[in-house]
Amino acid sequence: MPGPRGPMGPRGFLTEEEKQNVPKVTGKLIKRILSYLKPYWFQFLLVFLAILVSAGIGLLPSIITGRIVNEALGGRDMALLIKLLLAAFATLTASEVIGVLESYINAWISSRIIFDMKNQMYGHLQSMPHAFFTTEKQGDIITRMNTDISGVSSVISGTLSSIVRNIAVVVTTVVALFAMSWQLALVGIAVIPLLILPTRSAGKTRWKLLSESQKKNDEMNQLVNETLSVSGSLLVKLFTRERREMKRFTAVNEEVTQLSMKEQRSGKWFMVLMGMFTQLGPLLIYFAGGYFIITKSDPTLDVGKIVASVALINRLYRPVQSLLNIHVDFTRSLALFTRIFDYFDMVPSIRQPEHAKRPSVRHADIRYEHVAFSYSEDKPLLLDVDFTVPAGRMYAIVGPSGSGKSTIVNLLPRLYDVDAGSVKIGDCDVRDFDLEYLRRSIGVVTQDSYLFNGTIRENLLYARETASEQELLDAIKNANLTEFIENQPDGLDTVVGNRGLKLSGGEKQRLSIARVILKNPSILILDEATSALDSISETAIQGALEHLMDGRTSIVIAHRLSTILKADRILVVCDGRIAEQGTHDELLERNGTYRELYETQFREVIEREAEQTH
Repeated sequence: MPGPRGPMGPRGFLTEEEKQNVPKVTGKLIKRILSYLKPYWFQFLLVFLAILVSAGIGLLPSIITGRIVNEALGGRDMALLIKLLLAAFATLTASEVIGVLESYINAWISSRIIFDMKNQMYGHLQSMPHAFFTTEKQGDIITRMNTDISGVSSVISGTLSSIVRNIAVVVTTVVALFAMSWQLALVGIAVIPLLILPTRSAGKTRWKLLSESQKKNDEMNQLVNETLSVSGSLLVKLFTRERREMKRFTAVNEEVTQLSMKEQRSGKWFMVLMGMFTQLGPLLIYFAGGYFIITKSDPTLDVGKIVASVALINRLYRPVQSLLNIHVDFTRSLALFTRIFDYFDMVPSIRQPEHAKRPSVRHADIRYEHVAFSYSEDKPLLLDVDFTVPAGRMYAIVGPSGSGKSTIVNLLPRLYDVDAGSVKIGDCDVRDFDLEYLRRSIGVVTQDSYLFNGTIRENLLYARETASEQELLDAIKNANLTEFIENQPDGLDTVVGNRGLKLSGGEKQRLSIARVILKNPSILILDEATSALDSISETAIQGALEHLMDGRTSIVIAHRLSTILKADRILVVCDGRIAEQGTHDELLERNGTYRELYETQFREVIEREAEQTH
């Protein structure tokens, strides 16, 4: 394929990283790639037929040119000249029309394959466990989902079709050349090695300069992003570093400019060499043909054949150059598919059980039986966690930061699975539940309230799309959002912005709580759900939470003492275990971990709340 700056330019070479990560070509890999092409085999057949027909018709203008020289011009036949010119124009038009049709079919095929792969990737990513999204970089996920799969389009409509087209052009052209004059054909083909050697030498030089230039561009972009962002520019101004940053930018910009100029100069000489050698073939054919005619060495040779041979040899050089890069295009295409398949081959660790159960959870105890869990093998987080939350009760979990409180509740809806022990609702292990049924039965309000970039109505109905308008209004009322929504210009149709950016932390949290109220779950998990609320907002919503928790089995992670005091029982987590459990007064009397938390955290909070109340 032609490179971005001419045939066999930088794209004609693999980077060092690409060389180190060349995918292993196996029959299994090729078969897997072809499985995506198989449903469209008929359309591919049409494309290949179009390419072959186009390659055959493409020969005719060159052959007709020979007849024009010999028969029309040599015979001074004006009628024949016009006839041949019209024939040449017709063949050129037919070739272009076939090319357009081929490109349309190619575009359709590649679009459908991308559609299929994106659907498969999105569905697969939806099935991945929560741990996948906490460990994998979001940028990598988006790159595989969009950039890599979209890149398949260039493989199908570009690389694959280009290889077939170039082979067809080369084969038909070589056959035509030898059919007219094997001597001239050999002369023209003898120039091809002269094209290869300087092209690869110049290409390597340009690729090296381009790589260096790209690194410097990345460095310059990083500098711009850091110093011209909102936070970065503020830091520069506060520390009066404008001159220093200007000096850094000028130095990097100078290096980028110098490398760019070198690359351009190299490119100019490259084009000069290419022009010289591509013209050398026709000149040699003219010389050899003239010699054969003048010396009468080949009585069958005439001027028309020489002219036709020159036209054909010019048609031959570009596809030959492109075919020299097949290994590069092929390697990059395989690497692209390999990256996509790496994601497809990730097996979800949390899966729907084969014989999924749907037992009632409304009046069921929650039991953690000797649970152990770790995010990595060398760092166990939970060790022998064992407790029971009776049906309809509210238990609070407290403990130092990083002690595993959120992890304990995340095991209930199977965001993670235990390493040992079990988590049960009633007598059924959560791993035996129908996964969708399990998660529909549990309502979770987290500290970080996530909202989609849509309206308030859309975010609330995400909990239950079939909810009536009255149910929606009741949830809003119970979450103390009525006044806030009435003050919005568009009411429920107010757009909240990306991640709810247009709302305050308390407003987002109340929307999140209203969403769970609308879901109406049997089991409730509040993971520091009121942490983003001020005392006034918390007091206003506490009644709604109590109403929501009434009759439901609830587990609450909280830092606010007012929330903890309402718990039927308090579980104290420390060093991956349930260190203590009991009521507030019982735990204070023990002078243990809870007492220490109370002295260091809760007392400050309750005093601050008291001050705000007064």
